Formats: sequence, structure tokens, C-alpha cells
Amino acid sequence: MAVAAIDRIGALNQASTSDLAANRRGIAYLCAAMVCFVLNDALMKQVGQGLPVAQMIFVRGLMTLALLLGVARLTGATTRWARLGDRPLLWRAALDALGTLLYLLSLMHLPLANATAINLSAPLIMALAAVLLLHERAGPGRWVAIGAGFVGVLLVIQPRAHGFTGWALVCLAATFAHVARELQTRRIDAAVPSILVTVDSAIAVLLMAALLLPAQGWQPLRALQLGQLALAAALLATGYFCVVNSMRHGEMSAVAPFRYVGLLVAVLLGWLLWREVPNALAWGGIALMVGSGLFLMLEGHWRARAAAASS
Repeated sequence: MAVAAIDRIGALNQASTSDLAANRRGIAYLCAAMVCFVLNDALMKQVGQGLPVAQMIFVRGLMTLALLLGVARLTGATTRWARLGDRPLLWRAALDALGTLLYLLSLMHLPLANATAINLSAPLIMALAAVLLLHERAGPGRWVAIGAGFVGVLLVIQPRAHGFTGWALVCLAATFAHVARELQTRRIDAAVPSILVTVDSAIAVLLMAALLLPAQGWQPLRALQLGQLALAAALLATGYFCVVNSMRHGEMSAVAPFRYVGLLVAVLLGWLLWREVPNALAWGGIALMVGSGLFLMLEGHWRARAAAASS
């Protein structure tokens, strides 16, 4: 019996070590993804000072799509091209294109840190949608966290503050579009490769930008701008890759909180590149949003463990 007990303890320790290593990989991937996404945003904001938004999205979209098609070919996903026409994929792609356009339009007029903070309110909106649309049960703690988080969003947006710009509301609308995109993702057949879902979105974004080009016009591209857009495309594709891998390693509750690394990077880049610093109200709002988001993630983990224990 003693030997069996020792073996069980050894097996548990080995499993614990394996889980810890998986969590570390997942955290590393998610941190890398958030850094890539914020760097991409910073590059787009920089290029957007001299080019129309539709042109930027179109050029970056061409490069991103080329990279994704290369990955799809290498992974053998090209044998399932017919799935690109699935209705859930098309709806998701349309929502992704709308969210991308709204976010980049707002990013041209907002400090990078503020736009990133509003974009990171997605977990709050997801939690509210889960209660209202998916009929998940919510205790007092969850309602308090959701309420506090949205107070934080208002503090970042500051609808009555001096210098308020309606672009903050456009950024919030982009976040709602991205949340709707994630809800639509749940309806996609699990047999559809993830790379095809991403390719469908890239095509939709490209088509949307092409439709807007006549209205916004086309300006000659300088070599520096072309290089910046190429780097943005590479960062965007790498970010997508890292996000997928972060979800495949480790526990969600351990990995997900590190999405807020992107906010720290955005604050730093905003200060370094444009001398943008959130004011006191915005800092308070950011703290409320981060705290509420972390609580909701932990609360979801506790509920999942309780459900597993009772089954």
C-alpha cells in the first residue's frame, strides 16, 4: 500500500509539473499575441497619419491573406475550400470586417491606450451577453463585476469630459461587433479548420476595404509605408497564430488574464510615440475594467470546477 501511495503521489506531481509547463507555454503565447496586436495597432495608427484607412486595410489585407493562404496550403486545409461558404463563417467574417473597420477608424482619433482599453472590455460584454442571450445564471458577484466594469468603460470614454470625442463610442461599437463575432464562432462546425475561419475573415476585410476605396481615394505608397504595412501584416498573422496556440496550452483561467499585457504595452507605446498619457479618470476606469475582467475570469473558473465536482 505504501508503494502504491508513493506511486500515486509521484504521478500527481508529474501531472502537476506538466500542467504548470503547459500553462507557462499558454501564457507565453498569449503575451506574444497581445504584443503583436498592439504593435500592429501602433503601426496602423502611424501609417494612418498619411494614408486613408481603407487603403491601409486593403494593402495590409492583401499581405495578411497571402500569409494565411500559405499557412492553409502547408497545413492541408485547402482541401476544404468549400466550407468557406458556410453561413456561420460568412456571418462571422462580416462581423469581423465591421469590427476591424470601426476599430481602425476610431484608432486614428484616440490615444492608443484608450482604444486598447475599450477593446479589452470585450470580456465584460461577453459576460453580459452570456446572461442575457445564453441564459447563464449570474450571482450577485458577477452582476457587481459587470456593473463595475461598465463604469470603468464610461470613465475611459468620458462622455461629458472636456475634449470628448465620439470616436470613443465608435471604438465601443467595434468591441460589440467583435463580441458578436465570438458568439457567432460558437456556431461554426468544429470540423472546419481554424485557418479557414481566419481566411474567411481576411477575405471579408479585404472586400470591405475595396468597397470603401473609391470613397476615400488612393494615395501613392512610399517605401517606408509599404514596409510598415508589411510588418503590420506579419504581426497580425503571428498574433492570430499565437492566440490559437495559447488556447491549446494550459488552463483558460491561468492564461486568459495575461491578455491585459496588451494594455501595458499600449500605454508604453502611446507615451513613447505620441506622448499620450491617460488622465486620472481614464486610469481609474482602466483599473475597474481590469479588476472586473479578472474577477469574471476567476468566477467562470470556479463555476466550471464546481460543476465538474458535482457531476
